[in-house]
Amino acid sequence: MRLFTAALATETNTFSPICIDRKAFEASLYAPPGEHPETPTLCSAPITVGRRVCREKGWTLIEGTAAWADPAGLVNREAYEGLRDEILDQLRGALPVDGVVLGLHGAMVAAGYDDPEGDFLSRVREIVGPDVLVCAELDPHSHMTARRAAAADFFTVFKEFPHTDFVERAEDLWRIAVERLEGRARPVMSVFDCRMIDVFPTSRNPMRAFVDRLYAMEETEPGVLSISVIHGFMAGDVPEMGTKVVVVTDNDRQKGAALAERLGRELYALRGTFMMPQFDETAAVARALAAEKGPVVITDMWDNPGGGTAGDATVILGELIARGARDVAVGTIWDPIAVQICFSAGVGAEIPLRFGAKSAPFTGDPIDKRVRIERLERDAEQRFGDARVPMGDCALVAFDGIEVILNSTRAQTWDHSVFGAMGIDPRTRKILLIKSTNHFYDSFSKIASEIVYCSAGRPYPNDPKTTPYLKARRDIWPMVEDPWGDLANVG
Repeated sequence: MRLFTAALATETNTFSPICIDRKAFEASLYAPPGEHPETPTLCSAPITVGRRVCREKGWTLIEGTAAWADPAGLVNREAYEGLRDEILDQLRGALPVDGVVLGLHGAMVAAGYDDPEGDFLSRVREIVGPDVLVCAELDPHSHMTARRAAAADFFTVFKEFPHTDFVERAEDLWRIAVERLEGRARPVMSVFDCRMIDVFPTSRNPMRAFVDRLYAMEETEPGVLSISVIHGFMAGDVPEMGTKVVVVTDNDRQKGAALAERLGRELYALRGTFMMPQFDETAAVARALAAEKGPVVITDMWDNPGGGTAGDATVILGELIARGARDVAVGTIWDPIAVQICFSAGVGAEIPLRFGAKSAPFTGDPIDKRVRIERLERDAEQRFGDARVPMGDCALVAFDGIEVILNSTRAQTWDHSVFGAMGIDPRTRKILLIKSTNHFYDSFSKIASEIVYCSAGRPYPNDPKTTPYLKARRDIWPMVEDPWGDLANVG
């Protein structure tokens, strides 16, 4: 067997002012054929898992380029088309192949392309023809369009949010691909539109219990190969934005469609109950200061670079400063200019520094302080499972009992190693201020005395009822209260 694999991924917040060019991919991950590291990134696990599977099978794996850019705004047209055509040319050079196994995200939007993944997969299908296997792993915060569903044989999707299972779902992808290639299964895909958009953290019920049921059903339901929920991505202003259920069966599309609809209606019946309780900045800081012990984690959940924002908002930090909070560590605030100034000054220097709140309105005011530069690190990284997440050059500055990590490459807070990378033991601090919606949870829940979800400012369009969409459909909840009419109460 000859298999081709590659990865092309980012998540596009169409409301973000930060555009993505080719340099943004190169800053996060750009690996030409054969140069992908042994450890996977969030959307390139099909490559590293594929290496092991093909080695064990004695199959030939031809690797194409792997490219990932940290989430931001619109992707430059030249950047998308250039990377797309680079991989497609590699695929043409690899022919003939028995299958194409890809790592995608599913929420990319590029200039001139509302559905880049649909465009990319359609071109892959044109190259290999109708009978060659084409499959991909997706992030659940994506858009399941009709075009990409028609072009691929099947998808597997991360089940967990936080996305701790991207390697396991890549293993599912390859397991089903192997069964198809060896003639033991004929995967077909059924998709159900839930007519809603919501946020589905699996760190709490009801989504925890729902996903646990999906795992059990995959083990016990005859002919069911995979069940996934496409959460949707509410910051993507595209025509097919919304929540979907995807069921892959062994050549039983009718069964898959019925199961997808049943599960999708169950999700709809639970709409509005999934999100964790949120506090504004005043209440969040008051709660942290009143805690008897630390570390209390305050997460700035909507200034999350993982959702395409800048990660430079200062609303919560400003409240901490105003309340005289001490023993605080902040990881991170994106400000490459401030980082450059700190590197020029050097470790130990005490300088006046303005940082933060430069990217967009409603992100607070810049912080003006006389700071001491405690540590400088070139090409700093944090962990996320087996992956390494670049933060770029970083500076640790301190003032008034507060330490702030300034980073030059935008990255959400995935793991408490973000602090260790700059010499801070997070367990010893009273308050940890981070930027993430929920990916931080698996790591920080192990060390936190309490986690406080804070909704501060408006860097992210988190209320679909008031978000000024131009392209997204309006016939879904919560934009309308009853998109199903008489069927709304069916569970």
